[in-house]
Amino acid sequence: MTVTVPLTAVQTDRAAGVLLGAACGDALGVPYEFKPPLAVSEQPAMRGGGLGPYAPGEYSDDTQMAMCIAEVSATGADLRSSDSLDSIARNFLRWRREGASDIGAQTGQVLGAVSQVSGTGVAVAMRDAAAGLHRRTGRSAGNGSLMRTAPVALAYLGEPEALAVAARAVSELTHHDHLAAEACVLWCAAIRRAVLDGTFDGVREGLALLPAGRRDQWSTWLTEAENKPPEHFRPNGFVVPALQAAWSAITHTDVPDHDPGQGSFSCQHLERALAAAVRVGDDTDTVAAIAGALLGARWGCSAVPLAWQRIIHGWPMVRAADLIRLAVLTAQGGRTDVSGWPGCARATLPAVAPLMLAHPHAPG
Repeated sequence: MTVTVPLTAVQTDRAAGVLLGAACGDALGVPYEFKPPLAVSEQPAMRGGGLGPYAPGEYSDDTQMAMCIAEVSATGADLRSSDSLDSIARNFLRWRREGASDIGAQTGQVLGAVSQVSGTGVAVAMRDAAAGLHRRTGRSAGNGSLMRTAPVALAYLGEPEALAVAARAVSELTHHDHLAAEACVLWCAAIRRAVLDGTFDGVREGLALLPAGRRDQWSTWLTEAENKPPEHFRPNGFVVPALQAAWSAITHTDVPDHDPGQGSFSCQHLERALAAAVRVGDDTDTVAAIAGALLGARWGCSAVPLAWQRIIHGWPMVRAADLIRLAVLTAQGGRTDVSGWPGCARATLPAVAPLMLAHPHAPG
């Protein structure tokens, strides 16, 4: 069992935003993947198309693979255990057979190598296949494990060291290179801190979870992302520029003043930063999915535009409510409240109170 942290209403909203934000970033980037970058004056939209082709609001393999992890993490399972890793690995193979609308070259080779493996030990076989691919090619640091890593962060809000171990273990199922695992550790640490404290400080905080000899290099890469515009980081199929592109889009997008009377809200940073992530170009859905997980953790599901929430969907028959349910269950160690929320189809009003607060400007 993992250690769970009792969450306030605001923290629960932020946890609920993690998978929803990632999925919305993914679907927002789908139409523009590997196409000429959007101009600053162009506003990205969830119009579908892309490599799928996808329906409007449909997310791609980034979120599909995250669902394979979230289905396990939402039970409260310890993702470091061999049983949990086997379950995730089996879910990856099920996804490859049933729902993979698109699949990265590296991930496809690894999953293909173990497609006939089942039962106990499938995670070990998958990890061995990933290591073998690395030995043959020397190249296994694609962005494919970073794009799906968000559920891991939610599973370890109270245990940063365990978070680092789990992030590595889940990454190494398909990506042997230490750079991929380190990127996952950093981003999970960032998501964790954003959910708990509502800041982006966890990106730097995560450096302490890396091997001592690796921290300076990652600190330099983060500084580069903070000092250079998002469009500098393309191509971004490699995990380092993918993380840098997402972080640059977040840090180079101004947080709006909170002035409700003028229709300005700080949480609009989520929508604007995701647009900036898509404008980076190249692997647009992945960069925006990476950014969206952290933005959702910082600003919460209440910051995600309702128009997006209404149409977001994807394999395996998941919609916004399902993304919220899986995220909150993961953050709560797989436990529901006395009314069964968030794991029930319908709930009475008191049961949904964790995501409800009195409106500060409209009493009652």
